[in-house]
Amino acid sequence: MEILDKLSSNEDLRKLSKNEISLLCSEIRDTVIETVSRNGGHLSSNLGAVELTVALHRVFDPEKDRIVFDVGHQAYAHKLLTGRLSVFNSLRKTDGISGFPNPNESDADAFISGHASNSVSVALGMARARTLLHEDYDVVAVIGDGALTGGLAYEGLVNASQSREPIVIVINDNNMSIGNNVGGMAIILQKLRINMDYLSFKSWLKENIFKTGSLYRLIHSSKEKIKAALLPNNIFTDLGFEYLGPIDGHDVVLMEQVFRHANEMRKPVIVHVMTKKGKGCRFAEDNPDIYHGTGPFDPKTGEVFSQRTSCSDVFGEYICELAKDNKRIAAITAAMSSGTGLDTFKRRFPDRFFDVGIAEGHAVTFAAGLAKQGMVPVFAVYSSFLQRSLDMLIHDVSLLNLHVVICVERAGIVGQDGMTHHGVFDIAFLSLIPNITILAPASFSELRDMLRFAVDEVYGPVAIRIPKDGEGPYAESHLNEEQLIRSGSDITLVGYGTEVNELIKAADILSGYGISSEIIKLGILKPNRFKKTIDSVSRTGVLLMAEEVCGESCIGSRILEKAEESGISLRASSLINLGDGIVPHGDPCELRMRYRLDAASIAKEAMKIDKEHNGQEET
Repeated sequence: MEILDKLSSNEDLRKLSKNEISLLCSEIRDTVIETVSRNGGHLSSNLGAVELTVALHRVFDPEKDRIVFDVGHQAYAHKLLTGRLSVFNSLRKTDGISGFPNPNESDADAFISGHASNSVSVALGMARARTLLHEDYDVVAVIGDGALTGGLAYEGLVNASQSREPIVIVINDNNMSIGNNVGGMAIILQKLRINMDYLSFKSWLKENIFKTGSLYRLIHSSKEKIKAALLPNNIFTDLGFEYLGPIDGHDVVLMEQVFRHANEMRKPVIVHVMTKKGKGCRFAEDNPDIYHGTGPFDPKTGEVFSQRTSCSDVFGEYICELAKDNKRIAAITAAMSSGTGLDTFKRRFPDRFFDVGIAEGHAVTFAAGLAKQGMVPVFAVYSSFLQRSLDMLIHDVSLLNLHVVICVERAGIVGQDGMTHHGVFDIAFLSLIPNITILAPASFSELRDMLRFAVDEVYGPVAIRIPKDGEGPYAESHLNEEQLIRSGSDITLVGYGTEVNELIKAADILSGYGISSEIIKLGILKPNRFKKTIDSVSRTGVLLMAEEVCGESCIGSRILEKAEESGISLRASSLINLGDGIVPHGDPCELRMRYRLDAASIAKEAMKIDKEHNGQEET
């Protein structure tokens, strides 16, 4: 590399010539493609934001100024420009750098990013703090058009526009979130994009006037009058923002000029930048949704290396089978039809498929309205994104005991996306919800049976925890609160979901050491009397429970409470879980080993407490 590996500061970046900038952008793209092809990650969004990031870094100082990336899955170029080139090959690996901005990793990362639509609110808070503390730095929010489908973005925009705080909000408009955008904002942005009269005028202006940067301020008043004649007011100007755009998001020089001008206005400014997702990589440009988040692939052809059938695949296939016979079933996604397995449903039943954009709270309340009038809504959503919907689940669904089916995808450890994406808190907050039924399938066949049960037989709200991983040794289906899947006399092993597979393997290890394990698989987590579990621990006297959730309000703590209520005095017990739930990114298998949730660690813990138990008996 001629440029990228020689940059040691932001000043070095600002000294580059136009030709060097172009070469730098190519080097950044090559580095991103090479690394993501090996490690997996977000490709299309990062390739589309290269020039935008370079322009921002040439105008603002990320070590001092605050650049807040919404979602953050477009921040790879930012990482490469802020001292992380030498460790970029560790992207998303265990103990490597994160795929998202994280202030714990670098001071240049202004804020934690992983969920959409929060950047404007965060940036406004930072701007207010700057004013109150009489400090001197600039604040920028970078938000995609997809994130503008989220309600939190509007709450931030309304407050920011009225604040009069100097703040620059950059809309990175690539006409997509993961799939195509939906809703009124998509229509508004489309109208702004297609006004060719204004775009043609801007192109002429760039070629004939912007060559002399000092003339920009002199012509701004006239330019704004021409703009007003060609473009009517839009939602941003109506809110009170100064609106600049749309501009070419792959022209670094033009963006620099506009960003500097926006910052010099010292007021709330919207800069509308148009980019192309997957820019510079043919297969990513042609299929931006496929390469939004991808596993390892061939960097020359784009061929994604084979992956196992996932639980989302099975869910997507079977919900279509149910919907074929049940015309009341409707499917809802929050801009994640591909990630949740609903693409086939979307094609087969378009009238009953609803993509509400990145608006999980609205999705739940919308589902409540469908259910109140006789439909059977099935909302497929990642566990970590469902967190936004807690009030709606309680107020709009559970109080009326409405039959809304929530398919909680990516439940448990998900791996490389890290702390903002692990599905580890849903057990704690779903258990609080009145009237809810919580199901935890441990196999593909059990997922199918539980989905049918949730749709056809459960009355009221129901949540199905769907893990990311595929099937393991346990491939049966038992639609019960609890199922005894192996008898034993020395210790009771309890789990649910795909963690059952680790318990089975752990029991095999323990048998080699002469320890007889009884395994109880939980299928219905709520309501559950835990009768078989209590009967088992009353015989063995020893409980070990493993679950991929935070320790607070975990199922294991409820079982211990139930045992105490039943008058059972356990001689030994161990609850293996994820503690406070703040789990870093990394390979899922390595993370399970770190948190002692793999078979070998479970067996080791079981031998430890068995030894302690036997030692107590001997005394």
